[in-house]
Amino acid sequence: MSKAPPTRKPAAPPPGCTLDINDPQVQKAAILIQASYQDHRSRKELREKGPPRELEPLKNVVLLECSAAKLTCSVSAFPDPFIRWGKDRKELRNGPKYRYVFKDPDVVALVVRDRELADLSQYSINVSNPFGQCSDSARILGEVPAKIQKGQDNTKARNGATVTLIAEILGEPAPDMGWAKNGEDTEEDYRVFFEIDSTSTTLTIRQATLEDSGNYEEFVEMDHPSLAWMWPERDPQTRRPGRSPGRVGQTTLLHLA
Repeated sequence: MSKAPPTRKPAAPPPGCTLDINDPQVQKAAILIQASYQDHRSRKELREKGPPRELEPLKNVVLLECSAAKLTCSVSAFPDPFIRWGKDRKELRNGPKYRYVFKDPDVVALVVRDRELADLSQYSINVSNPFGQCSDSARILGEVPAKIQKGQDNTKARNGATVTLIAEILGEPAPDMGWAKNGEDTEEDYRVFFEIDSTSTTLTIRQATLEDSGNYEEFVEMDHPSLAWMWPERDPQTRRPGRSPGRVGQTTLLHLA
């Protein structure tokens, strides 16, 4: 049979300290100080871990035929954040067309229904709570067949003039663009060069000479040849023999005198 452990006497206060740690008022004050420290530590952790941050960013998606598009990302925040989706800097409301989706624990998504051409645009997400915010953006892309929306009319110019030929382009994703003369791709130099933006291409010929006369073809190429060209009898844009099946063009006659 073991002996009961001896009763431990409370430790004496440090020299110069007159507080009695056995005093109920002193013990109550110590409890309040400890609770205050714990609250401070909790607030510090919230400031460090509470602000929203992205775990997985938004990515561009391709809008396929007969399907909805879904933009997805993962976020971390505490307390739970407020989510806003936008398109072209305008907020999108949760509803039949645009549906907000939340999946535990941290996945948020926007589903775009009723596929239409106007859905091909830039979308953004904004995540906010009392401790901060974060944002990201991505595009919904679509497979729109490459086409020359408007070609250059036949052109006449004087010898020595500067000639510009312009073609407006349609296609999504943006197709490759270029120019050819009499069936041969145009080689650029200081005098003959072309510029490209998202919707058009411009061929510039400086100090044009009689040798610059000929048939100029503005063309576009896509990675989806089955969608990229039209039959000649249905559209003036034709696929040239020996060219890539994803390449379409329209011809302009340039005459210099």
